[in-house]
Amino acid sequence: METLEKEVTTRPALQAVVVFLGVTGFIALLFQLSRSASLVGSHLHALVAAVFLLVPSWIARRAREDLGEYGFSLRPAWPSLLMAAWVSAIVFSLFLVGFVLFYQATCGGTSWGLENLAPGLCHRFVGWKGLAEPRAPMDFLDSAITQVVVVAVPEELFFRGYLLRRLEEAFPPRRRLLGGGIGIALATSALLFALGHVLVDGDFRRMAVFFPGLLFGWMRSATGSILAGSIVHAASNLYIEALHRTFFP
Repeated sequence: METLEKEVTTRPALQAVVVFLGVTGFIALLFQLSRSASLVGSHLHALVAAVFLLVPSWIARRAREDLGEYGFSLRPAWPSLLMAAWVSAIVFSLFLVGFVLFYQATCGGTSWGLENLAPGLCHRFVGWKGLAEPRAPMDFLDSAITQVVVVAVPEELFFRGYLLRRLEEAFPPRRRLLGGGIGIALATSALLFALGHVLVDGDFRRMAVFFPGLLFGWMRSATGSILAGSIVHAASNLYIEALHRTFFP
């Protein structure tokens, strides 16, 4: 009886991992095809977004579930918007300080020698004086729409909406911080998010997205919606681009 109960409990986690591996493998195949097939290459981001949107939709339909159970809902709107606002204010401020100090150290030759890893980058670094002339991402409106529709919402639906939900079914959070679950499910979903990036393009530096994955997952768990996470996810990508344009003109 105990073995059967354990199997039933862990089944959602096993399903989540199998689905993750299937989706990641298919996207990795698309990524490789994009290098030789121009048609795939020109539509790669849209194809990836479609996979992230269609797979949870198909699973929900088969399980007779509503996508709202995966957080695909604007409700609760105001709590989600407020959370997105204060999380962005705190995280972006801290990231700005860390971003500038990191490049000051590395490009100043006092740390890890980033100039050797990225030739031609450090000589463009302007330091804090870049704040005197901040630069938004190029084609800001188009970039913002793309980040929301093609990147943030599809990834949040798959990783935080579907995967995190299944993982929390298997490993309910034992602790909560401001309403968001902290535990095995959150850490595992963030790890899968990072591995998904690495397994597709082979760049191990992409493991760094584990940390924003924790943040987005916590926001999903706290609100029950992917709305806040999608906003911060898209804003983060735009913000990083703006920082690079501002401090490396």
